[in-house]
Amino acid sequence: MDKIAITEGLILMKAGPEDVKGIARVCREGWRATYGYLEDESYVSSVIEEYYNEKRIENEVTEFSENWHGYFVAKEGGEVVGAIGGGTIGQEIGEIFVFYMNPNKRNRGIGTKLLNYYTDYQKNIGIKEQWLSAQKGNEKAIPFYEAKGFVKQSEKRSEGSGKHVSIRYMREV
Repeated sequence: MDKIAITEGLILMKAGPEDVKGIARVCREGWRATYGYLEDESYVSSVIEEYYNEKRIENEVTEFSENWHGYFVAKEGGEVVGAIGGGTIGQEIGEIFVFYMNPNKRNRGIGTKLLNYYTDYQKNIGIKEQWLSAQKGNEKAIPFYEAKGFVKQSEKRSEGSGKHVSIRYMREV
């Protein structure tokens, strides 16, 4: 599905190399807005540098596999305002690995449109269940995901961290 959806001034599409800087910016700003109040600054900076640097995102935009479908973006006025990425984790089981919005564009329905666009992509390749993880205490994402039909399945301590608790969510699509 390489089709582009245009709705209410938004362009929803699979990301390309020209979107790397915008994806990096949205993910960095979104991660900081989401977790910055839960974590100390050195941890926030180290996560942002490891996962949301332009080199890594460039690789993730251009390299695809069954386990990683690349990034999909929402653009407004030519600017990336939301980014979502995922892949498959099993037979007919999809995962959303990353999903961030420009913090100044939240609560305008853009995230819902981007999630729906990506979900349609996953359904078109045979996905029946969609999974994701959210950090316990993430009061920006958890209510959003639950409103979209994701149901809590389990909690576990995140690998490599004694204090982070990850909540696994799933919905049928």
